[in-house]
Amino acid sequence: MKAWLAAALTASALLAAASARADDAGTADAAAPVSVGGCVESIPKGARPPRIEETFPSRGTSGWVATLTVHVSHGKGERVLPNGLELSAATEAKKLLKDAGFALPEQGGPAGARLFVLDDKKEGEFARTRFELPLVPLPPQPGRSVMHLPPLPIAIARANGEIVTVCTHTQTIVVDDPTSSTPEATPQGNPPARPQLEEWTSLKRALMWIGAGALVGAIVAYLAYRYAKRPRPEPPPPPPRPPWEIALEALDEVRHAGLLGQERYDEYFDRVSDVVRRYLGDRFGFDGLESTTDEIMMSLDHYGSPGIPMQDVQAFLGECDLVKFANLTPTKEQCVASLEAGEGLVRRTMPHSMSDAVARRPLTPPVKPAPEPRPEPPTATPAVAVDDREDADAEVAREGDERKGADREPAGREEDPP
Repeated sequence: MKAWLAAALTASALLAAASARADDAGTADAAAPVSVGGCVESIPKGARPPRIEETFPSRGTSGWVATLTVHVSHGKGERVLPNGLELSAATEAKKLLKDAGFALPEQGGPAGARLFVLDDKKEGEFARTRFELPLVPLPPQPGRSVMHLPPLPIAIARANGEIVTVCTHTQTIVVDDPTSSTPEATPQGNPPARPQLEEWTSLKRALMWIGAGALVGAIVAYLAYRYAKRPRPEPPPPPPRPPWEIALEALDEVRHAGLLGQERYDEYFDRVSDVVRRYLGDRFGFDGLESTTDEIMMSLDHYGSPGIPMQDVQAFLGECDLVKFANLTPTKEQCVASLEAGEGLVRRTMPHSMSDAVARRPLTPPVKPAPEPRPEPPTATPAVAVDDREDADAEVAREGDERKGADREPAGREEDPP
């Protein structure tokens, strides 16, 4: 775009006369054209002629740029080189310059023609425009040459559409050879080649996208790592096992521990008692192992559940106290009966939501048929009367035995829970 505009400005400056003649041919009130060294000036009637000031170097070197600078003072609202974009007569302009020994440099480079609009407040009602036209003098003969730059037309468009054409003066320049100051100059070789660097835009974009993708990937990987390593809440502990399951499992372990075969009846009876006491404490919220029989009964009474067989619990604990505190050695049948009574007590005090079949099991399960008739357990009689408390416990034990005998009679009928 810059090269095209510079070429347009140069062609317009050199060929403004031809354009002015074409535009003024149909104007009735146009003034008669005036020729200045072959350049035709045209100023409409009533128009104020612009003032031009031009500078051109008096000396130059062959093949080197010499710039013609023109300052034009014109009215405000007027435009210098209005046909700068028309290149129809560029060939004729180049021919005229070539005949004079001047050439136009490449307009796309730094030596292209330039046009500047100056802001000069001192001019008052005038505006100033500067036009720079680089030219390369090429004398036809070697050595020092005197060259003449012919007048060049400058076109100015008025606000009403009329064209004013003014001409520069003939400029003279003395041109020397580049080696005129060098004695016995010899031809010089071409300078070394300079590396040409081409901007690889596709690679630049690819690297930019790769870098952006790597950055985004690193951020995503970091966030994923932080998410994977985030502190997680510990899983809740498993719910505690129901106390009745623990009690039934412990009673089953006592049954298969082999204590009856070793005649360790006291230990058998104590383990059954501890299991039932621990179960009652865990089931109803107190320390069953560290509580006496009276404290256990008070705690159960304070619990106030109608499903607790209070009389059966008191009879079972009383029989256990006789063995533990009255030095009573239980028989094998009493041990088996105590285990069955403990299991029945656990089942009777289980929550009713477990199942109706479990909740309706009797305190003492039916006796399995045996090859021999099962003798009735003898009435527990204390070996030595220790004190009044032991006598009371023995009386409670006898009442418990009588009640157990009464429970065994209707063995074929299940007792409904309260």
